[in-house]
Amino acid sequence: MFETLSDRLTSVFSSLRSKGRLSEADIDATCREIRIALLEADVALPVVKAFVAQVKERARGVEVSQALNPAQQVVKIVNDELIEILGGETRRLRYAKNPPTVVMLAGLQGAGKTTLAGKLARWLREQNHTPLLVAADLQRPNAVQQLSVVAERAGVAVYAPEPGNGVGDPVEVARRSLDHARRQQHDIVIIDTAGRLGIDQELMRQAADIRDAVSPDEVLFVVDAMIGQDAVTTAQAFMEGVGFDGVVLTKLDGDARGGAALSVRHITGKPIMFASTGEKLEDFDAFHPDRMASRILDMGDILTLIEQAQKTFDEAETAKMASKLTSGEGFTLEDFLEQMMMVQKMGPIKNLLGMMPGMGQMREQLNQVDDRDLDRIAAIIRSMTPAERQNPKMIDGSRRARIAKGSGVTVTEVSGLVTRFFDAQKMMKRMAGGMGIPGMPGGRKAGKAAQKKAAKGRRVSGDPRKAALGKAASDKGAEAPPAGNGLLGKLGSRQQLPPGLELPPGFDPSTFKFPGQK
Repeated sequence: MFETLSDRLTSVFSSLRSKGRLSEADIDATCREIRIALLEADVALPVVKAFVAQVKERARGVEVSQALNPAQQVVKIVNDELIEILGGETRRLRYAKNPPTVVMLAGLQGAGKTTLAGKLARWLREQNHTPLLVAADLQRPNAVQQLSVVAERAGVAVYAPEPGNGVGDPVEVARRSLDHARRQQHDIVIIDTAGRLGIDQELMRQAADIRDAVSPDEVLFVVDAMIGQDAVTTAQAFMEGVGFDGVVLTKLDGDARGGAALSVRHITGKPIMFASTGEKLEDFDAFHPDRMASRILDMGDILTLIEQAQKTFDEAETAKMASKLTSGEGFTLEDFLEQMMMVQKMGPIKNLLGMMPGMGQMREQLNQVDDRDLDRIAAIIRSMTPAERQNPKMIDGSRRARIAKGSGVTVTEVSGLVTRFFDAQKMMKRMAGGMGIPGMPGGRKAGKAAQKKAAKGRRVSGDPRKAALGKAASDKGAEAPPAGNGLLGKLGSRQQLPPGLELPPGFDPSTFKFPGQK
């Protein structure tokens, strides 16, 4: 969605990094490029003017002029202003003191309200709520049937007493749904209302009547993020005609320029609460302004990546797999297949990699990532026998030919997978061995050997003269204060410091201890 804007802003900031100090001309040129980037992204003109003016004012202030790295400070300013223009803090859903909590969806036809109702219901169900979907769109053909199908896929209940297709009173359906929810002990009611192809009086009157009948705790305006400036116009019309508490952006996975997301909140003053990023029911989450700003500036979205991993990976299985990886033993192709399937559940690999910082500069390579490659790997492993998965060393030429035929790939691909798996096993064993790095698990043997050597003590020469010299040196070392392992310990006393670096009187650096040092 924000690829064009992200690329433009990244190029602007890369030209700043070579400058030690920023002049007025540099700031003006940077703000001009930011203005062009925002206008090309279809951001509303009033929003662009306010944004650029704020960035310019802060860039000319003390925080940039006295910064050690002015370019990074400008990036921070733009990031802060993007977060502010997107809503500042994450806006959470308000729940009623006495259930059920009523959420009403409003918007134009084609914005994706019905599908979004199912996504929101599924999202709430995962948070241990019992939502109820209400079919109050009785005008659009098959809208009631579509909501019923979406509810079944989301695993939630639906209230649809009227067949729709122009039959029934949506206001009465919405009113009766509250009594039904109380009887069936649903704590959240999501009302899907009708839309129009454009703004008209009938649409506004019906939406206002439903709002007055059910007194919703939240009215969410659903807007298609791909319609550009029309999103702002539509949002203003709904704000004046019906009123709403928050905005939900749909189709954020599209190839539009994304200016609506940066404009709607600033124009209406209402926060963006949720975002839909795909066609699947799980492609939906709360909208985090700070994370979206970080994505736009190509700084990644590690928090969302971690949250997706926590939802997908089982904690016990993850701990079991981690022990196999660290031990370097027992990790088989069966384990590899299981981990790969879990990664696939997190979403398309391209999207996961896109959440890593700096991936905007590798967009061409990301576009070449194909999830079907993982499907081919899975097919190869599943074509093996259990014994072959446990011990790939037994896979000889005839077995590779059989596996290739069973998985529909070439023998070369089977050989490549087996070879890469052996390489990965070797790397895991080296990591488990510590690779000679102090403090790593592999360093234990070396540590024990050093302790054993130290326990033997200093060897005494058979020559009486050398033995006497060695004893004198040992006695002298025992009288001296013990030297620390750090820089202060190596410097020793105050008299050994270079001129101008004298320590305060009475300070003994040999007794200084760092945190955690015994």
